[in-house]
Amino acid sequence: MCELLGMSANVPTDICFSFSGLLERGGNTGPHKDGWGITFYEGKGCRTFKDPLPSCESEIAKLVKQYPIKSCSVISHIRQGNRGEVCLENTHPFTRELWGKEITYAHNGQLSDYDDLTPEFYQPVGDTDSELAYCWLLDEIRKKFTEKPLDMAPVFLYAAELAPQLKFKGVFNMLLTDGEYVLAYCTNNLHWITRRAPFGKASLIDADVIIDFQKETTPNDVVTVIATRPLTENEDWQKIEEGDFKLFKLGELV
Repeated sequence: MCELLGMSANVPTDICFSFSGLLERGGNTGPHKDGWGITFYEGKGCRTFKDPLPSCESEIAKLVKQYPIKSCSVISHIRQGNRGEVCLENTHPFTRELWGKEITYAHNGQLSDYDDLTPEFYQPVGDTDSELAYCWLLDEIRKKFTEKPLDMAPVFLYAAELAPQLKFKGVFNMLLTDGEYVLAYCTNNLHWITRRAPFGKASLIDADVIIDFQKETTPNDVVTVIATRPLTENEDWQKIEEGDFKLFKLGELV
């Protein structure tokens, strides 16, 4: 299985602390050594870093870890491949354009019997079940919404309605974002935590790193982090139940 990491915040925030824990699971404290990727949203655009190497060995991952890119929405993924080769085109996250917006997605799990997933408009670049499911999901959204709605919330709620059809085919844990909303859908393992004032200290499980959020934030900051497994050992993470989802906007649960 792969592992997911997402962030939703009300002010541009860096994810260096959480990413430092995740990258260790990519071949060091975890078996997810078949590539990694991360996408940051900045304004109307987004920037993505990917590498088919294990994140614990990747020079690009070290750059991201040390480079405090600030964003309100982030999706990251470390891969333990089960469908498709270990190569760049099969590395998450995947991004496609929808109504002039960059939509980014990452999947943890494995699907079977998915020959009926036959997207028409969006086509996979690689050969993973994950990317095929994403293309199918976006196709179904295009069929439902013939034009861009004023508010994207109904689009994400519809994506959550579609997700059980993919869950029926196996394990489908998903993160999906347009840079404003972040949707987290859970089949078996997905946790989240919202940090707000009064901020405290946190220590990573996978690395000897402690941070005092009070020194890094303002009293008005709200930051939600989503991860396959909790990244810190001294905070109360909430588990998303099987078949349930959480939708966040700028750090807050919608």
